[in-house]
Amino acid sequence: MHALFIYVAVLLTMARGHQKFQSQQKNQQKQEKLKKAQSHDQKGAALKALIFTCSVCKSQMPDPKTYKQHFESKHPKATLPAELASA
Repeated sequence: MHALFIYVAVLLTMARGHQKFQSQQKNQQKQEKLKKAQSHDQKGAALKALIFTCSVCKSQMPDPKTYKQHFESKHPKATLPAELASA
């Protein structure tokens, strides 16, 4: 009779061990999904950085120096915008 109780106790701990392992895996997958959902939005950050817009072709640039280089190389016949003339 005593051996039966030990056998049942062993089975219960083994089952709980398996359940614990499954629970840990499930939790790990859940944490990975949450981490992916919280990752940085690189596209959004890149679009926010593009603050200058070409008055001719409407392409966007991050700073006035790049904008001036773009304007001089792509639109040499057009007059320089007032915002670039002062820069």
